[in-house]
Amino acid sequence: MLNRQTTALLVIDVQGSLARIVENSEQVIANVQRCIRGARILDIPVICIEQYPEGLGQTVPEISELLTESALTKTTFSCCGSQQVKEALAQLNVSQLLVCGIESHVCVYQSVAGLLTQGFEVELITDAISSRTAANRQLGIDKMCHLGATLTSSEMCLFELTEDSASEHFRQILPLVR
Repeated sequence: MLNRQTTALLVIDVQGSLARIVENSEQVIANVQRCIRGARILDIPVICIEQYPEGLGQTVPEISELLTESALTKTTFSCCGSQQVKEALAQLNVSQLLVCGIESHVCVYQSVAGLLTQGFEVELITDAISSRTAANRQLGIDKMCHLGATLTSSEMCLFELTEDSASEHFRQILPLVR
C-alpha cells in the first residue's frame, strides 16, 4: 500500500511537441494534472523532470503551471543519470514513487529500471503514461512490470493515499476524480 509519508510523484518528460503527439495525449496530460493536484492536497512531493529541454522543449504549460518548483533537467534517458534528480530524491527520503510521463518505452522505462535497481518501490500510473504508439506504450509497461513495478491509475492511487472517506482530504480529492 502507498503511504503519504513515504511517497513522491515523478512526472517524466511531459514536454514540447512530443507531449501532443503521444497516444491519448489530452487524456494523459489531464491525468498528470489530476495526479499533481492530488499530490498537492495530500502533501506529497512532486518532482518534474525534463529530457534535454533545449532540444525537446519545456514541460507543457498545463502541467508547469501546477508546479511549485522548476523542472529538473537530464540528458540521459533514465532520470537516475541526473545528479539533480539523485539529490532531490535523497533529500525527500522517500521509498515509494508514483511515476507518470512519456515515453513509456524510453525514458519512463529506463528511469523505472534504474529506480527499481536503487531499491525504490515503483507504481506506474498507467492512465498517465504514454508513447507515440500503443504498442510501444504497452511494451514499456510490460517490461517495467517484469522488472518489479506495479500498476495503478490516477484515481486508484489518489484514493489509496487518501485512505478515509471521512477525511478532509477525501472531500478535496473527490472533485478531481469525478
